Amino acid sequence: METTSNTNVDVAKAAVSVDHPFLSMFGMLIGGFVGMLSETSLNIALPNLMTSFNVSVGTVQWLVTGYMLIIGIVLPLSSLLTRWFTTRQLIIFALLDFTVGAVISALAPNFAILMIGRMIQGIGTGIILPLMFTVATLIYPPYKLGAAMGMIGLVIMFAPAVGPTLSGIILGALNWHWIFWIFIPFLLVGLVFAIKFLPNVSELTHPKVDKLSILLSTLGFGGLVVAVSSASNYGWTSPIVLGLLIVAVIIIVFYVRRQIHTEVPILNFRVFSRRNFTTGAILVMLDFGIILASMYLLPMFWQKGLAISVALTGIVMLPGGLVNAIVSALSGRLTEQFSTKLLAVTGFALVIVGVLMLIFASDEASTIYVIAAHVILMIGAPLAMSPTQTFALNALDRETSSDGSTIMNTEQQIVGAISTAIATSLLAFGEASSHSSSARIAFTNGAHLGFIFPLCFAIIALLISLTIKDKRTN
Repeated sequence: METTSNTNVDVAKAAVSVDHPFLSMFGMLIGGFVGMLSETSLNIALPNLMTSFNVSVGTVQWLVTGYMLIIGIVLPLSSLLTRWFTTRQLIIFALLDFTVGAVISALAPNFAILMIGRMIQGIGTGIILPLMFTVATLIYPPYKLGAAMGMIGLVIMFAPAVGPTLSGIILGALNWHWIFWIFIPFLLVGLVFAIKFLPNVSELTHPKVDKLSILLSTLGFGGLVVAVSSASNYGWTSPIVLGLLIVAVIIIVFYVRRQIHTEVPILNFRVFSRRNFTTGAILVMLDFGIILASMYLLPMFWQKGLAISVALTGIVMLPGGLVNAIVSALSGRLTEQFSTKLLAVTGFALVIVGVLMLIFASDEASTIYVIAAHVILMIGAPLAMSPTQTFALNALDRETSSDGSTIMNTEQQIVGAISTAIATSLLAFGEASSHSSSARIAFTNGAHLGFIFPLCFAIIALLISLTIKDKRTN
């Protein structure tokens, strides 16, 4: 029998009661896993695609950054979409959308069609990612939210880490088309679970659509990614790149100001007034930038710097992917036992060690050494991810949790695209400026310069982690 006197029990309840929270989440988790897997699954195939379609490294990177660009454009609209369409409608559409995009990509006869397929997939991923967080915060009670975030962290961190391994195995036996065919069975399973178990958790209010804000969001975030990505071909000092950057930043400033001063914003940037959310969101952003840049550079370093075959590249990256899975699964539980500060500081310190090892890896480095560096990196990044996500979302209430998760996911994709583009630029610059006649040494020099970028992110994240103030002191 319920009473109003036991406030602890009331607080412990989930905002939306469902019989089987995990089954409710399972369809989204599969969709999110495939979406995040797709962010890095092509990395190992990029050298082959450059040859097959006769495109440069600056052009082929758009298969990665273009995908994340579309995600970054769709993500800010998530909060608005959940007020116009039910949770079930959005997730079912997203899974079907991704399936269509995968089929188009698998059948692509040229680079342009492949790019279109990738962008269609980005729409589905952009819808699913924020809804995973929103639904979890509503159907799980607060005392189980850490474990739920660990489960989502497993999806977000493990999928990009294992993407190159899966692709390497596929490319060793088949061809790049099968990287997309393999997605479809998983998506169909996710669709079945979504239809059968996913509840509607959002309240439909049908607010007025602020078309100007949508336009500003698209042009601002999209222009930022386009500008950074174009630097690989035109250089950072190019008037085109600098002009795009300046215009994009100005548009984003106007967009943010409009969201702050409007009554019904598309993205509620007022959540940044809560210090814990701001700190956690920045750390999540930096962590994701580290993992995306590293997972972009490492497969190519194995192939072009260390002269490892594409199939073997997938195998040597497997230990890091498996360790990532284990740590991602455990990090949510660890959040319930240790302070966010301890886990974040430890995680980012390990990331710094792993990236430094990669920076000092020569073209003659042993396989064990590079695997060890990858493993250390894959311990540190997920160890920090889930605690900082939970720390940020716990700073919000039910009304703002959806805005918070959407903002964090938007940050991740925009920063992931920018990180990949900057890593590409540094890689190309380092390779071109190398005075060695050996292609392997030249590429290794470029990779070293590229890895400096995630190192800078890791150092910044470590310094911010030291400022965290949470309840646990152990």
